[in-house]
Amino acid sequence: MKKRIIVIALCVFSLPALAQRVTELKTDKEKLSYSLGVNIAQNLKQQNMDKDLDVKIFNQAMNDVLSGTKLVFSEDSISKFMNRYISIKREEYTKKIKELGEKNKVIGQKFLEDNKKKKGVITTASGLQYEILTKGKSVGTPKPEDIVKVKYEGRLIDGTVFDSTQNNNNGEAIEFPLNRVIKGWTEGVGLMTKGSKYRFFVPSDLAYGEREAGTKIEPNSVLIFDIELIDFKAAPKDDASEAK
Repeated sequence: MKKRIIVIALCVFSLPALAQRVTELKTDKEKLSYSLGVNIAQNLKQQNMDKDLDVKIFNQAMNDVLSGTKLVFSEDSISKFMNRYISIKREEYTKKIKELGEKNKVIGQKFLEDNKKKKGVITTASGLQYEILTKGKSVGTPKPEDIVKVKYEGRLIDGTVFDSTQNNNNGEAIEFPLNRVIKGWTEGVGLMTKGSKYRFFVPSDLAYGEREAGTKIEPNSVLIFDIELIDFKAAPKDDASEAK
């Protein structure tokens, strides 16, 4: 987080403010200026820094640097302030993530306790839960070092879809080494035969744990995956050796 904020702070002093609203970009200089402005603003929003920002003073600071005007706030003062600001924001972020993780852990545990009582749901020794939607007719299951080919959809327990081959791979199956994904996938897909479709309920400790993942998966989130095992094969010897 610190590195990203510093990069943003440095970028702030590289762009002039627009004197009036522009509705059409004609030159490369205009397009570059606007593109960089959008990137900076998006980064500020992602860091939740936009709420702390006074746009008028922000623009003045850029103009002061670019025009060589004496700074209202010295560079030494800026450095000290930014270090303090970053420290405060880091503490706030850490506290928020911890509280969110604790809340999600309670919610997730209750969900799994209730879910395992449902007809057709099987719970493994690790706590992974699954139900068989379609049973493949073939025999044999993939080993952790095998390459699997699957179609899938991932959801949060509130039904929010955060990933799927339908949305992110034009509906086509994807291939990957089974031992290079979250633990819940390695164990779960390892139970499937070719042609099967299972629904997995993955406890947070078999998913991303206390970490966030992307913009939708919060700390200690239970994840639900519908996975169809299209095929699997042994990994090339070099890849298998490397994985070990």
